[in-house]
Amino acid sequence: MDNPLLQRIIVDPNICFGKPCIRGTRIWVSLILDFLASGASIENIIESYPHLKRDDILACIAYGAAMSRDNFVEVAFNAA
Repeated sequence: MDNPLLQRIIVDPNICFGKPCIRGTRIWVSLILDFLASGASIENIIESYPHLKRDDILACIAYGAAMSRDNFVEVAFNAA
């Protein structure tokens, strides 16, 4: 675990069906990443979830980045 932010993420089969969550919450990493992908800012997310900290959001981004190193999502290829 290179990034200390990743300590804020937990995967527990007894919490949210084992989906990665922000430690101490039942908020899925994927939910936060979806909000960010939809254009929400970190500040918008914290307004909606005031118990979250900026580092929690950054941890979600770090988790997504780490996952993309080992996995990939099939996307359309356009050879221009």
